[in-house]
Amino acid sequence: MSEKNKTVEMEFDGEQFKQADMDKYAKNYSDEGFLSKIKSAVKKAGANVIYKALQLFYVTQNPACPTKVKAAIFATLGYFIMPLDIIPDFAPIVGYTDDATAIAAALVIAHVYIDETVRQKAKETLQNFFGKKILSEIE
Repeated sequence: MSEKNKTVEMEFDGEQFKQADMDKYAKNYSDEGFLSKIKSAVKKAGANVIYKALQLFYVTQNPACPTKVKAAIFATLGYFIMPLDIIPDFAPIVGYTDDATAIAAALVIAHVYIDETVRQKAKETLQNFFGKKILSEIE
């Protein structure tokens, strides 16, 4: 891992999540809960947020991904699963703003592990759940 990536991880660990918050949200994570949330949230959260969340999901399956990065991802996805967080998911217009921000922060530390295989798996899952048309909505 490059020195730049180590710095990003250290900054993320120190500024984005408190350990207690990470533990709390990681406890809410499960593969089943995550996939269920994806299916129910795509209309409100948007295809791009779901695509990025799926990328994080597939990063955690990479054996080369360090435990520290996986823990941050599980905390982020656990936060995404929770309907009552800083901004409740059912709030009109802004309901997924905080979730999108948390996902973006996790992408910063996970970017090294997001390769074409991860992107392709995320796209395949999107297509399997929502049909081919949704792929035109992602960036």
